[in-house]
Amino acid sequence: MRALQLFLVLSLSIATGAQASLKPEAVHSNAIQSLVAGLESHHYREQAVDDELSEKLFNNFFETIDPTRSYLLQSDIDSLAHFKRTLDDDMRSGNLTFAFAAYERFLTRFQERTEQMIDALKSDQTFDFTLDDRLPISREEKPWFQSKGEQDQYWSLRLKSAVLNLKLSDKSVSEAKETLIKRYESQLNRALQTNSEDIFQSYANALARLYDPHTAYFSPATSENFEINMSLSLEGIGAVLQSEDEFTKIVSLVPAGPADKSGQLKPADLIVGVGQDMDGEIEDVVGMRLDDVVDRIRGPKGSIVRLEIIPSTSADKSTRKIVKLERQRVKLEEQAAKSRIMEVERDGNIYKVGIIDIPTFYIDFAALRKGDKDYRSTTRDVAVLIEDLKQQGVDALVVDLRENGGGSLREANELVGLFISRGPTVQIRDLEGRVDVLGDYNPETTWTGPLTVVIDRLSASASEIFAGAIQDYRRGLVVGSRTFGKGTVQTLQPLRHGQLKFTTAKFYRISGESTQHQGVAPDIEFPSMFDQSEIGESALDFALPWDKVRPVRYGSYSSLDRWVPELQNRHTQRTQTDPDFQHMRDTIALINEQKSMQWLPLNEEQLKAQRDQMEQAQVDLENQRRMAKGEQPIKTLDELLTETAPGEEITDPDSEAVLREASELSIDMIEMFFQEDQSRLAG
Repeated sequence: MRALQLFLVLSLSIATGAQASLKPEAVHSNAIQSLVAGLESHHYREQAVDDELSEKLFNNFFETIDPTRSYLLQSDIDSLAHFKRTLDDDMRSGNLTFAFAAYERFLTRFQERTEQMIDALKSDQTFDFTLDDRLPISREEKPWFQSKGEQDQYWSLRLKSAVLNLKLSDKSVSEAKETLIKRYESQLNRALQTNSEDIFQSYANALARLYDPHTAYFSPATSENFEINMSLSLEGIGAVLQSEDEFTKIVSLVPAGPADKSGQLKPADLIVGVGQDMDGEIEDVVGMRLDDVVDRIRGPKGSIVRLEIIPSTSADKSTRKIVKLERQRVKLEEQAAKSRIMEVERDGNIYKVGIIDIPTFYIDFAALRKGDKDYRSTTRDVAVLIEDLKQQGVDALVVDLRENGGGSLREANELVGLFISRGPTVQIRDLEGRVDVLGDYNPETTWTGPLTVVIDRLSASASEIFAGAIQDYRRGLVVGSRTFGKGTVQTLQPLRHGQLKFTTAKFYRISGESTQHQGVAPDIEFPSMFDQSEIGESALDFALPWDKVRPVRYGSYSSLDRWVPELQNRHTQRTQTDPDFQHMRDTIALINEQKSMQWLPLNEEQLKAQRDQMEQAQVDLENQRRMAKGEQPIKTLDELLTETAPGEEITDPDSEAVLREASELSIDMIEMFFQEDQSRLAG
C-alpha cells in the first residue's frame, strides 16, 4: 500500500464533503507562483515545471485526494483531461482552476457516496454473511471505475466488509451499523469545514511531493505548529503517525517513549479506536482527521489511554487488539545512550561484551549556546560509557543503532571519531554540485577494540552516516538489516503565504556511495521484521535516486574483508538451530504469506477461520520457541502481554537474540583475526 507521507495533505483526503463554490483566494495565486519559483530554483532535484511535470501533477493530485480510487470515476478524470499539459503555465500565472475543480468534483462524489452508505445502514438492509463474496484487499493499483454500477457493486461489498469486521470484533450487527453511521456522519460533518486553504494546501503538496517525499508546503496555520506537525511526538505515548487512506498509521516510535517501552506497538500498525482510562468507551477513529486522533491520544501525565489497533502482521482488517499505555512525557535523559554488559561463554572462557544502545543522535544546543561546558551530547555520553565499560574489563563493544532515526549530523561525525584516529566521515553534495567533506581530525581514539554495529530498517540519516563510515573504514562489523535510506538534507524557506520545506543536499559515504534510497547494507544480514516494500525510502513515491560521487582518500583499519565469509559461516551455523532466530524466520514467512493475499472473504465462517488460523499459527511459532528454550507454553497471544502492566518495559526475546548474536560475532573476530590488526587500530 502506497504510504502518503504528509499528514496535513492526507487528512484532507478524508475530511471531505461538498461546499458551494469554493474558490482560490488572491493570496493562493501568489503563493503557487512563489512555490513554483522556489522548487525550480532551489530544490536538489533539477526538475523543470513544464508539460511533463504538469501531467505528473495532474495524475498525482487525483491519487492524493482519492488514494483508494474508490470515489471518482474514470469519466470524472477524463472531464478534466484538458488540463493535463497546461498546469505548468497555469501555476506560473497563478491560475488554480484545475485544483479547485478537481477537488470539488471529489467532494461531490464523496458526499454522494457517504450519504448512500448512511442511507443503506439506516434502512432495513440485511447482510448475508454465508455467501462466498470477496473484496479486493487493495484498490491502489486498480484502474479507476468505468461505471457507477461497477462502483456501486464495490461499495456494497466494502460496506458488508466493514459490518463484518466489526461483528467479528464482538459487536452485534445493529451495533456495527450504529458505529458506521457515526463514522460516516462524522466525516460528512468535517466535510463542511473544508475551505479554500485546505484545497490549496493539498494541491501545493501534490506538487511538492513530485520533487521528493521530504519536500512539503506548510500553510501559515500549519507553519505555526511546524515542530508538532513534523515530529508528531505525542505528549503521552511517543509515536510518529500519519494518515493512510481512512486509517491512522504508526510510522515509528519515539525512543524511550511509553509506546516504545511497551513493546506492544510496531511501525505500520493501524489505530482504529481510542479509549480513555481503564474502562472508557473505545471511540471509533477510522476516517477521522489525524489532528483529531492526536487530540484523543494526548492526555494528562500518568493517565491511561487505550488504543484499538489492527496489527501490521494481520491479514485482514478484522483482527483487532487493545493496547493500554500510561501517558508520560519523554525526557532527554531517557533518550540518552545507555550501556550494559552481555557475557558470552566460549570454550570455557567468559567474555564480556559492552552493549551501547543509542536511540537517537542528540545534543543539548541550548546548553552549548549558553557556554555550559558540561552540555550533553551523544558523543560525550558514549565516551563516558566506553570508559566505564573499559574499567569493567569488556573485551568488545556492540553499538546498537536499531530504530535510531537520526538526529544531529555533528554528533554522527564526532561519534565516528571515538573509533578512528582521524579522517573524513561523510560527504555532502549541494544542488550546485559542490561537495563538502566532514571528518574527525582529533587523533585521540576512545575504543580500539573489536566493534560491531547493529542496524535495522528504521536506522536512518545520522545512523546511516555512522554505520557507513565504520563499514568503509573496516573499523567494525556491521550486522542486521538494510537501513532506511534517508540520505537527504532539508531546509525551510518562507514564501509569500506559508513555508516550503525542501531538499537542498545529499549525503555520501567516504566511498562515494550515497546513503539515499539504498541505505547501508550489513556485512552479515539478520532476519528483518520490517517489510522493505512498505518501510524505507525506497517505498516512498518520488524518492531521490541512489548515485555516487568521487570517493575521498581513506585507509582501512582491519583485514575484516578477508574474514567476512568465515564470520558468515559461523553466524549461519549458530543461528540455523537457534530458537529465537528460527522464530524470526518463521514469523517473517508467515507475515509474507498473509500479505500475499489479494482478496478478503466476506463469508463470516471463512473469515473467522482464516483469522483464527493465523493467530493459532503465531501461537504455535511462539510455543515452538518456548519448548526449545524450556519455557512454559502459551494458549493465546494475549498471554505475552498480561505479565506486563501499563508503563512497564517489555523485553523482546527477538531483540535480545540479535544482540546476543552480535556479541558472538564480536568474540569470533577476537578469535579469528583481531589481534593481528590491533596495531593498526592504535595508529
